[in-house]
Amino acid sequence: MTRVILGRELGRRFAGGQSEVDAEAPTVRALVVALEDRFPGIGAELRSGMAIAIDGEIHADPYLESLEGVAEVCFLPPIGGG
Repeated sequence: MTRVILGRELGRRFAGGQSEVDAEAPTVRALVVALEDRFPGIGAELRSGMAIAIDGEIHADPYLESLEGVAEVCFLPPIGGG
């Protein structure tokens, strides 16, 4: 089982206020699908420019990364600036 950190905003909008949930999936892509099944509408948000940290390491192309033995996946919203 992997701990998924959604953050306050995503948790409020899609997960009934839960900023962290547990989920099981073999890859990050499958995790996004599983979260979409559980929280309709969240999948598009997770695929739209979110950075993804797997056990504390940000991955440039995480969708095929294996989650076997992974303790935590964190979805990080893009940071605005200017």
